[in-house]
Amino acid sequence: MSANLNFVVAYPEIFVLTAACVILLVDLFVSDRQRIVTFLLTMVSLLAAAFITVQYGVAERVITFHGTYVADPMGTVLKLSTYGATALSLLYSREYLQRRGLFKGEYFVLALFAMLGVMVMISAASLLTIYLGVELLSLSLYGLVAFDRDNGIAAESAMKYFVLGAIASGMLLYGMSMIYGVTGTLELSQIANRIPGIGLNSLGLAFGLAFLVVGVAFKFGAVPFHMWVPDVYHGAPTAVTLFVGSAPKIASFALAMRLLVDGLGGAVEQWRPMLVVLAVLSMAIGNVVAIAQTNIKRMLAYSTISHVGFILLGVLAGTVQGYQAAMFYTLTYVLTAVGSFGVILLLSRQGFESDALDDFKGLAKKSPWFASVMAMLIFSTAGVPPFVGFTAKLAVIQAIIGIGYTWLAGVAVFFSVIGAYYYIRVVKLMYFDAPVDNGPIQAGVALRTVLSANGLAVLALGLLPGLLLDLCARVIS
Repeated sequence: MSANLNFVVAYPEIFVLTAACVILLVDLFVSDRQRIVTFLLTMVSLLAAAFITVQYGVAERVITFHGTYVADPMGTVLKLSTYGATALSLLYSREYLQRRGLFKGEYFVLALFAMLGVMVMISAASLLTIYLGVELLSLSLYGLVAFDRDNGIAAESAMKYFVLGAIASGMLLYGMSMIYGVTGTLELSQIANRIPGIGLNSLGLAFGLAFLVVGVAFKFGAVPFHMWVPDVYHGAPTAVTLFVGSAPKIASFALAMRLLVDGLGGAVEQWRPMLVVLAVLSMAIGNVVAIAQTNIKRMLAYSTISHVGFILLGVLAGTVQGYQAAMFYTLTYVLTAVGSFGVILLLSRQGFESDALDDFKGLAKKSPWFASVMAMLIFSTAGVPPFVGFTAKLAVIQAIIGIGYTWLAGVAVFFSVIGAYYYIRVVKLMYFDAPVDNGPIQAGVALRTVLSANGLAVLALGLLPGLLLDLCARVIS
């Protein structure tokens, strides 16, 4: 087999694409009452994709398909995390979708295609492959946000997301074209080799970098390119918000690593100041505006923006330690975010969304266990020890101090303290306020069990973070 056509390393992508097409065809012959078949096929496909990824994973970096595809240990870990986040999202969403008549095969197919877009971005070794992954993910998410066709707010959110996403994609593509014009190649490894010969004072390189950073910032949801995040989180069905807030964050990290580190790592002194501005603005705006929110989905949206600032801190460090910290932060944040939205789905029922902060009042009296699960997730998101969020924040701050940006570490700590206010407010509502809704929790055993394990995992990783930290260190190194 030619080294330029190594299909073995691309088996996971080939399988997921095939599975999505097969599930789409099978769903045509399944009635609404039998829709569980589509759900089970999707979950089995995720499990099989994980097995194939592990079975054909590589120990060393392999570039194939004529320089457009890269397989490496980091990609293997990110793909496995993507499968896990997608599986949790779909499992948590099943009952929610069934109650609202949205339990359709198209939902699962769009989720699989979005996941495939994430996988393509994770394994991208060319500007062209990156763009294909970005568009595959984005187009699938637009469809998911507008999935509830009877919901005008969801349609409006999807339209905003589509218009802003189209602008960002255009900027990303324009930046890629400028980088291609300067370097004469689309391959990230070749771009990295040619940048030293071009020189960092090249005007074309500077403009190309600026447009690329804008595209990366939009996909992250970093300020000032964050306008779509609160509207999409609030307007989309909660099941879709859960998915949008999980697997695509792994894609954003992969986009930054492949584009800025693998391809443009030699120009770190040019893109680092841009990321500093994005990180500071994201932490500031995200944490301050979240305080004023009364809807927990919008609050978590602004919380996401602030956490994006922390991930960017790790990337802008430009060191192996920084990249390890950013990867650890991304994976742990996704685990925590999935659980937080899972609790919202747990409390929702027919005709009741449970997305207002007041809906969490008195939860400790109605369900002490799930109030404690939500408290663990909230404390982790706030960065309170001994939960894993504290370790993630500490790792990023240490990486920033390691390059002499002590002032930036101080800014991060300052805004973390501000952010603690609105997180602790949720705990106060659950434990110290009288309930305003006395409706029963209607979630099934599967949702309750997995959500409980999700909350305990946040605590376990906080007490024993070494395993995941060492894994991130190995695959990044």
